[in-house]
Amino acid sequence: MRIADKSHQENSSDSQLRYNCVMINNPFLPQRLVGRQTELEQISQILLDDGDLLIAGVAGSGRRTLVKWAAQKAGARIITLDCLRATDGDRFLKLLAESLLNTFDLPEELLKLKGLLKEQPISFDLTEQSKPRMVWELSSSGIWNLFENLLSLPQQMAEWLDCRVAIVLHNFPHIRSWDRKGEWEEYLRREIQLQSRVSYILIATVPEPWMHKLSLHVVELPPLSNSELCEWLEPTMQEKDLMFDPQTNALQLFTEYIQGNMSDAITLTRRIWIDYLTQINSQSEFLIQPHHVHENMLALIEDLAPTFESLIMLLPPTQVRVLESLAIDPTVSPHSREYTQKHQLSKGGSLQGALDSLEQKGLVYGAKYGYRIALPTLQFWLKQRLG
Repeated sequence: MRIADKSHQENSSDSQLRYNCVMINNPFLPQRLVGRQTELEQISQILLDDGDLLIAGVAGSGRRTLVKWAAQKAGARIITLDCLRATDGDRFLKLLAESLLNTFDLPEELLKLKGLLKEQPISFDLTEQSKPRMVWELSSSGIWNLFENLLSLPQQMAEWLDCRVAIVLHNFPHIRSWDRKGEWEEYLRREIQLQSRVSYILIATVPEPWMHKLSLHVVELPPLSNSELCEWLEPTMQEKDLMFDPQTNALQLFTEYIQGNMSDAITLTRRIWIDYLTQINSQSEFLIQPHHVHENMLALIEDLAPTFESLIMLLPPTQVRVLESLAIDPTVSPHSREYTQKHQLSKGGSLQGALDSLEQKGLVYGAKYGYRIALPTLQFWLKQRLG
């Protein structure tokens, strides 16, 4: 074998190895909180003061990450429950039980849970061969009784461990799809007010009117600023021998595409790195050019296209029209006569209703942030789709 061929083969093998490694691990997942320092202090203090809160923000705004760091700062255990996964009361309890066992997973804690539930008609599987779980077969009345008992456990465990507990409820309004009489929701609302060592954290896109009735502290997460994003982005890239070429607008293009969305920033950063790793003759330090940013953004939305196509098909035509208009012609005044005429949008309540619905879905920011599309990749895809 010629030396050149052998060198080429070794470089190819090395590139493939590094590529395989990055497909398994994502080194760009932040190991610290990016931005949100003000919100971190605010939420940590609320937890320490036995407060309950609502964290509102779009997908990719860092709601879950912020909760994790705030709970750690306040010394609180986290119990997480995604209500979207619950299809009835029994399923809700199984998800709650699973989260309880994941949060209090030390042997002595598991035994304490078992002791607190010894009067309940359930069995515990605490074998080392599988994850701990609770098992039951109950009637409707039995389910309700278990619900009351399981929901009392966080307070009892917090008192026993002398700690704080945070119960994080994602998509809380979804329980109404099966809680027809509102009994479960009403009981949860009462518990939010009563438990002294337990803080309830509701995760939502935007606050709903009923949430204000619970006297919840409301923390809204705006998009990250470019300076907050770059404070994480540039050092993180440099650790991987990547740097935006300062002689070009590559970094500016990156921030324009990402628009302060941390999730999209992580995804695009990883794609650029993979692109770098798969090059055979990689330099010791790789200067990112504008075309690297653009081409990897195109590749990203190509992967997301089926998801976006499905989303658009599910939206009413009026909302699709508003989205398309904001994508190709951003404005802070979509209600203006000039804008509605230019894009043939419905006037008055119909337009505002479409904007409100898109905001509830987390697709558009409201007036506070200038009616911009909340998902940068969706905006980029729409612009490409519309030519």
